[in-house]
Amino acid sequence: MADPPRLSAEHLQAAGRRTVGDFDAFAALLDYPVYVVTAAVPEPTGCLVGFAGQCSIHPARFVVWISRANHTHAAALAADILAVHLLPPEHRLAELFGGRSGDDTDKFARVEWYDGPHGVPVLAEAPAWFAGRVLDRVEGWGDHTGLLLAPVAVHAPRTSVPVLSYRHVADIDAGHPA
Repeated sequence: MADPPRLSAEHLQAAGRRTVGDFDAFAALLDYPVYVVTAAVPEPTGCLVGFAGQCSIHPARFVVWISRANHTHAAALAADILAVHLLPPEHRLAELFGGRSGDDTDKFARVEWYDGPHGVPVLAEAPAWFAGRVLDRVEGWGDHTGLLLAPVAVHAPRTSVPVLSYRHVADIDAGHPA
């Protein structure tokens, strides 16, 4: 059986397909969980994170990407442990941690939370979360810093639960300065 013919970029455009310049259209089709990442350095801080995911099975690893413009960025860089929370379907936590900046709002005065493993703040309303040791930090890949985490404690139900996704929060204006 012969290989299918290769198509040029011009042919793809003529067929209604887009090229690299239209990456925003591709990204708009994605829908993935959003998270609140918290740290305890020097005091409780946290932010909404849209770029994150599991990046290894054995050993278990997860990476979160935090905007350099975000108040939580400096704390996350200084922290040894971060907590990553899945959010319930209601918008309240996403609006608080994504639409407000820690520069002018004490977010933790507005939610129930407790000291989790290694003193990291854990949000009581989160249906699932894990605390992870920061193994590495990656700078220079755009406007976010990647933090590679190794889970040290996990709270997750044994059955699937509904969680907030990017489509649900796309209309929240970021609380940090642009």
